[in-house]
Amino acid sequence: MSSILAQRPALMRSPVWFFDLDNTLHNASHAIFPAVNVNMNRYIARVLEAKSLPFDADVVNALRYDYWQRYGTTLMGMVRHHQVDPTHFLHEAHAFDDLASMVRTERGLLHMLKRLPGRKILLTNAPQKYARAMLRELGITRQFARHVHVEQMVVHRILRPKPSRSYLRKLLAHEGVSARRCVLVEDTLVNLKSAKAVGMRTVWLTQFLAASYGVARLPSYVDVKVKSVRRLAAAVSRLR
Repeated sequence: MSSILAQRPALMRSPVWFFDLDNTLHNASHAIFPAVNVNMNRYIARVLEAKSLPFDADVVNALRYDYWQRYGTTLMGMVRHHQVDPTHFLHEAHAFDDLASMVRTERGLLHMLKRLPGRKILLTNAPQKYARAMLRELGITRQFARHVHVEQMVVHRILRPKPSRSYLRKLLAHEGVSARRCVLVEDTLVNLKSAKAVGMRTVWLTQFLAASYGVARLPSYVDVKVKSVRRLAAAVSRLR
């Protein structure tokens, strides 16, 4: 690996990795996302009921999904259209009785991250309390030089979580690094598309996805597609 990296340009011998959390570093589809969806639906139902708006279970579920599709997060739809407190919404959405029992990930994750050259930063649309707890459960907290949670994704005092390009540009400026030195590792295509648009390299990690979103061909904004974190070290040589 060292000989391969020595042949690459300096910017890729020492990349800055930005890692998503859910369905990237662990299998959120197994238990976390189903539980979050239930919690969000309950919250949305309470909001609609408080405003005396008509709804049923199908309406609530469709609204949650629609906001996720339109804004990249259900949170942003709830903030924009229902003026909810984002901190309260995130707390309620990520309230779990036993997080430890819900965690599933690839064996040897810590060793795989240690093998990667360069700096690593967590970049997640999840709230801080949950993200920190998840990293502890995974045993990888110290692998990241910095943790960026959704509460920190603010531009001009407005919340701008992924896939916000304006926030990605702000983050790169704050880190003082060229976009071309940076690699976003994600399961969500719309976030990778934004990263590519601001000049970052992109890796689509698909291990914990039930399917590749029905994508027949690799999108042009995805530089590398890998199934596992285990493949990232080898993927460095393919990032151009």
